[in-house]
Amino acid sequence: MPYFLIERQFDRQLVPPLDGVAELKLINDDEDVRWVFSFLSIDRTKTYCLYEAQSADAIRAAAARAGVPADAVIELAGRVLPSGELVGTE
Repeated sequence: MPYFLIERQFDRQLVPPLDGVAELKLINDDEDVRWVFSFLSIDRTKTYCLYEAQSADAIRAAAARAGVPADAVIELAGRVLPSGELVGTE
């Protein structure tokens, strides 16, 4: 299943632990997307999330249902390791 990087911009600072994570998981399960992990910017107004999904549209649908932004959804071709090796996402 393809991997995607999602950038989200929020109007206010996020303070973990986040409320509603269980509800997000139910929505993601229903849309057949899997949240792998997220990074939070130092100002706590952006997240950079790694997701696994069949399509960018599925990620956007889950975000819309959850009421969270999906400002950029980028499909990834793979990972570049510190050795320089490219590892595909298949």
